[in-house]
Amino acid sequence: MSVPNTSATPSSVAVPGATRRRLPVEANILLILIGIALVFELLGWIFIGQSFLANPQRLTIMILQVSVIGIISVGVTQVIITGGIDLSSGSVVGLTAMIAASFAQSSTWTKALYPALTDLPVIVPVVIGLGIGLLAGTINGSLIAYTRIPPFIATLGMMVSARGVSKWYTKGQPVSGLTDSFNMIGSGIWPVVIFLTVAAIFHIALRYTRYGKFTYAIGANVQAARVSGIDVERHLIKVYAIAGLLAGLAGVVTAARAQTAQAGMGVMYELDAIAAAVIGGTSLTGGVGRITGTVIGTIILGTMTSGFTFLRVDAFYQEIIKGLIIIAAVVADVYRQKGRKK
Repeated sequence: MSVPNTSATPSSVAVPGATRRRLPVEANILLILIGIALVFELLGWIFIGQSFLANPQRLTIMILQVSVIGIISVGVTQVIITGGIDLSSGSVVGLTAMIAASFAQSSTWTKALYPALTDLPVIVPVVIGLGIGLLAGTINGSLIAYTRIPPFIATLGMMVSARGVSKWYTKGQPVSGLTDSFNMIGSGIWPVVIFLTVAAIFHIALRYTRYGKFTYAIGANVQAARVSGIDVERHLIKVYAIAGLLAGLAGVVTAARAQTAQAGMGVMYELDAIAAAVIGGTSLTGGVGRITGTVIGTIILGTMTSGFTFLRVDAFYQEIIKGLIIIAAVVADVYRQKGRKK
């Protein structure tokens, strides 16, 4: 009878699948993006005899269109990592767009909302817009941190209130006649530059700073984070305040791009931002997510919208397909979380 060799160390024992290295989540999402683009390219040649990818103008417009959603999604991603949710982003975009635009009107516009506040330096409406967003986010974070009401309810209340204030502020009338210096913020590739700059800043913040470590710790296990000495309430206020600040920035960019502001701006933006984060690998259960994945998720949403428009798919079909993709992304996240626990 042969005696088993017990001298082998654990590291020398062959374990099935031990040498396999999983691709980063971002790499998988990038492959999905490439696959979606190739599908639209193939369908374009089959159904309308045109190339989807060989049109630089279409691709540029696509990136410009998703830049505002991308700015919002960077803030929403951080909120979701903590285990929360922010449903108020779209309404905050509409509110900040209206208020910032009212301080960016030119005196040459005869219908100026407040004539005494025309021709102000561009920094004034920008700072006011950012301040309104920061205030809204701080209120969200304070309600969640100190009253312990669910983030869904707190931000739902802000969503309704902010939309109401934006309509009350100008009695439902649009704000037009904005200064050229303000409109420059939304011209050319500036929205894309702003989006990528914001994404880079918070990618670094989440990955290499104490702010990021605290954010992930709270999302992974809030009680363990509290025991380890993290001031959970204070940090949650920071995270929601940043999300509000970025929604305010998105509102400023939106008004500058449109060169006008209306109370209905930003409708459904919060859902697109959440979708971009989830598609990008951010877990709705908290503790998992990266800004790089969110950026790719945002581009995936833009690619789908541009591709459906390119194929002349009706808008209501686009919404149905987008909803199914969001559900699929959440289901994939559930299975991914089960895989981690095994």
